[in-house]
Amino acid sequence: MPRLTLKHLPNAITLTRIALIPVLVALVLLRRETPFTVILIGSLLGDIVDGLLARALGACSELGAMLDSLADTLLLFVAAWGAWVFHRTELAAHLGAFAAVPAFWALENLAALLRYRRLSSFHTYLSRAAAYAMGIFVGVLFCFGFSLGLMRLALGVFILATCEEFVLLWLLPVWTADVRGLWWVLRPHALQPGP
Repeated sequence: MPRLTLKHLPNAITLTRIALIPVLVALVLLRRETPFTVILIGSLLGDIVDGLLARALGACSELGAMLDSLADTLLLFVAAWGAWVFHRTELAAHLGAFAAVPAFWALENLAALLRYRRLSSFHTYLSRAAAYAMGIFVGVLFCFGFSLGLMRLALGVFILATCEEFVLLWLLPVWTADVRGLWWVLRPHALQPGP
């Protein structure tokens, strides 16, 4: 494959993740947990792969950042809905903590839409760590069962990442994709997109 074609691969993976959202919704409605789990875990792994490939190929772009944020947002809400439908018994005792994730995510997205008229797409190191932690929690939930420790860890990292994103929303007057994190923004000569 020529290098030019490879540069399109991260966006193709992201578009595939977006295209799979209606399939995941249908599988929840049909109460088909096994295929839902397989596609969900594939989509979560695709999120890691598309970001790694974009950075490795030097294919990071505004379009890619916006598509990735859209895919992440849709996937988070369908994963939360699927987790609630398929694992309500385990999650009901921790409803406040479980509901905090989509609530905080929705609030940050709303703030970004009001501020920039688009999703934030900061992709900070902390938000990547939160995505990995949430992905591990969801993967373990669907494959092995509920883990309170993993839920607490994922929730803690997620809340820290969301707080950082709110501060970035306040600090950055214009939309800036792929910000490494608050520390880099506060440095002199900051606002240089990170890997």
